[in-house]
Amino acid sequence: MASILACVAVIFTIQLFAGGVAIALKTEKFYDLVGSLTYIVIVTFSFTGFLQANHRDLFANGAVLLCRLYLGAFLFARVLMHGGDRRFDKVKHEPLRFLFFWFMQGVWVFVTLLPLLFINTSRRRVAVGILDYLGLVLFLVGIVFEVMADMQKLIFRSNSSNADKFISSGLWSLSRHPNYFGEIVIWIGIYLMSLPVLRGWQHLALISPVFTAWLLIQLSGIPILERMADKKWGEMPNYQQYRDNTALLIPYVW
Repeated sequence: MASILACVAVIFTIQLFAGGVAIALKTEKFYDLVGSLTYIVIVTFSFTGFLQANHRDLFANGAVLLCRLYLGAFLFARVLMHGGDRRFDKVKHEPLRFLFFWFMQGVWVFVTLLPLLFINTSRRRVAVGILDYLGLVLFLVGIVFEVMADMQKLIFRSNSSNADKFISSGLWSLSRHPNYFGEIVIWIGIYLMSLPVLRGWQHLALISPVFTAWLLIQLSGIPILERMADKKWGEMPNYQQYRDNTALLIPYVW
């Protein structure tokens, strides 16, 4: 069982090494893949082991492994399919700015993993209860939402006749960003699983789902995609109708 400080050291060592390679090669193709692999390394590094694990340990660690294995594979395949990631078209030629993105990925991994790190490093053995099962249900809802949304969009984009169209079917008829909704719900679920073992300052683990929501809603996710959509389809009446009548994130709510 590793300490939290040791996990922090491993997280940023991975980002520094991978970032150095990416800067030297001027490539962003393995950025998201390294992020997902970092989660997997830290889960493995901090896990108590099967002999000491209870259902909470298995639920929470299994949840993180599952969602990061999926997301890493999906994003890496998408980058290879598209030949790159346009988010990095400019910054990958500016070493310091590019390194900052790798540093921020380390921050993302650490902050979102806080609930799991507290579970894995806790010496308190608390019986599994309703919060654990509620967290597991929310995680399952989130991962199903995210995977279905990604697959629906992938299938839509793979049809050449949809090249200049926006998707408004399936889960995308309920939310303009259903994959992000799923991602946020995933981390709420993992946080709920950690609640029974948290004490005192460890309740800072709440920052995990809050940070995820803030980042996707206010900073790097939805604002960028909404601006791109408005630029591409904003003058089209059918897109205006879709935008005005479809929830931004939470189906039927907001």
